[in-house]
Amino acid sequence: MSKLEKYNQKRNFNKTNEPFGKQKKKANKLRFCVQHHLARKDHYDLRLEWKGVLISWAVPKGPSYNPKAKRLAIMVEDHPIDYRNFEGTIPKGEYGGGTVMLWDKGYWEPIKGYKPNFKKGPIKFILKGKRLKGMWTLVKLKDDTSWLLIKDQDEIHLFDDINEFNTSIKTGRTMNEIANNMEKIEITNPDKVIYAKSKVSKLDIVNYYESVAKQMLPYIENRLISTIRYPNGAKGNKFYKKHFENLHKFLGKKILKKEKEKQNDYYYIKDINGLISEVQMNSYEFHIWGCKANDLRHADMLVFDLDPDENLSLKKLRDGVKDLKSILDEYKLEAYLKTSGGKGYHIIVPLNPTVTWKNARLIAKNIAKLMEAKWPDKYTSNMKKKKRKGKIFIDWVRNTKGATSVAPYSLRIREKPTVSMPIRWSELDQIKPAEITMEKAIDRINDQDPWKSA
Repeated sequence: MSKLEKYNQKRNFNKTNEPFGKQKKKANKLRFCVQHHLARKDHYDLRLEWKGVLISWAVPKGPSYNPKAKRLAIMVEDHPIDYRNFEGTIPKGEYGGGTVMLWDKGYWEPIKGYKPNFKKGPIKFILKGKRLKGMWTLVKLKDDTSWLLIKDQDEIHLFDDINEFNTSIKTGRTMNEIANNMEKIEITNPDKVIYAKSKVSKLDIVNYYESVAKQMLPYIENRLISTIRYPNGAKGNKFYKKHFENLHKFLGKKILKKEKEKQNDYYYIKDINGLISEVQMNSYEFHIWGCKANDLRHADMLVFDLDPDENLSLKKLRDGVKDLKSILDEYKLEAYLKTSGGKGYHIIVPLNPTVTWKNARLIAKNIAKLMEAKWPDKYTSNMKKKKRKGKIFIDWVRNTKGATSVAPYSLRIREKPTVSMPIRWSELDQIKPAEITMEKAIDRINDQDPWKSA
């Protein structure tokens, strides 16, 4: 019998947005999560990854940093690894019906010399989360399912009362906000496969964007966007969407009065509900303007896309990123790096939002021209394919009002579910442009923001 058969039998996946149970391969690091679950009885769920599943306990009072407070923990059925990112509302009448908040997540490791015994105990382990850290023990009691969760004596003590933390570490929302907001967006066709090869479903993508929303929204909210929609999956027809639709009640609208196009109503995302409502409409790839919706006259960032000739080596591409960085450093321009999720890297340069689009375009063009003049055998500022042979095109043209670039944390619709992912400059030689997939991106957001520690 599959480890997740009991989990799947208890749930109707036509009614709940919980992830379907399927075992995963062993990861490099063991993950854990704690979810606050306001069901028939209010409780917390502790879940530790082990052999492709999350071994789970319901902890009625939640974990405590007081070593004298021995918390009852009831072992329940194993959950799928993807459950570590679940947050939302399970419909009333369904198993576990109620609101689920992601209260903590991170990594765990067994204490050396204590191989975990999930049948008899004890399990001695170290938690490396946002809210739970340090050494802990799970002790098995006499009956089949009852354990005690105990904080070991160490120097770590982050809170006295678990109620001090009443918001999600994933989205920053309270239980009420989760209950009130997520009930409004119905995800239709959740099992529809979007990436055929990796069998990633629409619901998997919804869960991904919910997981990265806290990190992604500062770069996408209140900024005009275009999306790429795939109604029939990655291999089906696609179309570009940049105009407002009335059914999007979670989105903001911006009318550009001097637009030459007949349709001049553009749109932007205001919060997580707008983001998820777009995914519900089959928008899986997000592209952003280089300015905020409340000031379309001024650019607040430059984007350089290093687009190499197909025959160029990865080393030469990375050398190109380093050469561009050296130019930006010379002019004391702060810059950040991300993968494109395709074949290149993107370099982002924040601007004082008083720079006009004309000047922003000129700055970007001059930097590309400077690289072309300094290393004429390596780079071109000309976008024509024939000029790119054996060289890297320093794409500066997208620094124009109305042009877009793929948003940080956005999925790319390729053969694999790759992500345009912020990375540290020190990671350039370790991470390929299309290396970070949806699952790797979720794991990376447990670490410090690479653009804050670049």
